[in-house]
Amino acid sequence: MKLLGIAGVGFFLDAYDLFIINPVSTMLQYRLYNGDALPSGLEGFVKAGANIGSVIGQFTFGFAADYFGRKAVYGKELMLIIFATIMSISDPTGDLSPNGALVWLGVWRIVLGVGVGGDYPMSASITTERAHLRRRGTLLAYIFSNQGWGSLVGALATMIVLLCYKSTMEAGDTGKVDGVWRIVIGLSLIPAFGTLYQRLTLPESKRFKETQKLGAEEDGVEDLKSKADADVASADSSTNKSLNEKKQSQSVAHETPATPRSGSAKPALQTKKAHFHEFFAYFSEWRHLKILMGTCICWFLLDIAFYGINLNQNVVLQQIGFDGKSGSPWTRLFKIATGNLIITALGFVPGYYATVLTIEKLGRKWIQVQGFLLAALFLAILAGKFHTLSTVSFIVCFALLQFFFNFGANATTYCYPAEVFPTKFRAAAHGMSAASGKAGAIISALAFNSLSAKIGTPAILWIFFGCCIAGAGFTFLLPEVRGRDPDVIYAQELAAAGQH
Repeated sequence: MKLLGIAGVGFFLDAYDLFIINPVSTMLQYRLYNGDALPSGLEGFVKAGANIGSVIGQFTFGFAADYFGRKAVYGKELMLIIFATIMSISDPTGDLSPNGALVWLGVWRIVLGVGVGGDYPMSASITTERAHLRRRGTLLAYIFSNQGWGSLVGALATMIVLLCYKSTMEAGDTGKVDGVWRIVIGLSLIPAFGTLYQRLTLPESKRFKETQKLGAEEDGVEDLKSKADADVASADSSTNKSLNEKKQSQSVAHETPATPRSGSAKPALQTKKAHFHEFFAYFSEWRHLKILMGTCICWFLLDIAFYGINLNQNVVLQQIGFDGKSGSPWTRLFKIATGNLIITALGFVPGYYATVLTIEKLGRKWIQVQGFLLAALFLAILAGKFHTLSTVSFIVCFALLQFFFNFGANATTYCYPAEVFPTKFRAAAHGMSAASGKAGAIISALAFNSLSAKIGTPAILWIFFGCCIAGAGFTFLLPEVRGRDPDVIYAQELAAAGQH
């Protein structure tokens, strides 16, 4: 439970911060532009900022975690999130021009994104290395399901804070909305500070230490088979112990992680260089490269559709009558928040838990393929009948679309790279896969509005349909990973290569 809390907070903040920008950008219209629309270029920059930062964070933290070790890196991404959140809510809207205030927010959201992105490979690796093989998928899916709660709490927090400001704003003091968006963003600091210490003092997993010896020892396979240990309990250590661990980790960071039990140790620098050599040697083989291509392409295609829908919910809110186009500023903002809550509660949260409950029974591959295909089906219905569907039909169709995104590829594209790659390269490969996904999200965020104006929303939904069909096809590059230990397979491959 402690591990789920420590790792889950990252995904809670991920969804909270990424999806909260929709209501916040509407509030900024009233604070900065007297209710007029934000300049389209700057709006795109603010909305895409966190995703741009995520790509940088996923690459950087992924490679750093494999290179320096999990303990040396874990927690630093949360410190970055905290710092960027504080700077975001310190936006001097009164002293800067309206455009300047948006640039300030956009820049700090890029920094925030670096931290949020770093959490993907870190939490996936930390969890996988502490999970029993038969419960690994459930743990990963459970941690990822915090995304659903992040979106739900974000919508609820917006509604509650708006209710507190109702009398002031209804009285005509619309400028007070400046306080609303700062409080809503600032609330995310509570869970962040709550788990920071636990992250910084979490010890290195036994599994990671063992796999650093692979290639330097011949007896790796049997050792690894006994290392599927849930050793998070050692994070309960006293302050003194955690301080000692910090000192040990600092000294360990300068030692070779692959010291043979017999014979002399390799020089540290040589071993660090060897890590990159091993990484490129591993992925130069087609059997491994095709799996990396599978995880990257599937995540890329999914996020084009998933973020294309979720970063532009105003189109959906318009269809169900919650777009806030009429009424006082407070009424319009409250309507948008209510619409976001409806969307999240309908499909987001149930879909994640369907994955949690069935992932070990159905397997990752089956869930991903059926998720892609059923999401494609509902996208096709929405695209084909966009202007003729009744409000109720539209809501049902959209809720099922969200359900099969989350009981499908949105959850499994996160689980796959954590489970299919060996520990030695897991964080880097997971970071590369996640960064591919975020690249798709950036394309959607920047292109959706301009494309929508040119070719219409139904045509864009057909593009998303095509992405989902292609995603189902690329899933067949991937093996089923239920009950599969990638470290044992890697050790066997090394042993076979040694015999030749």
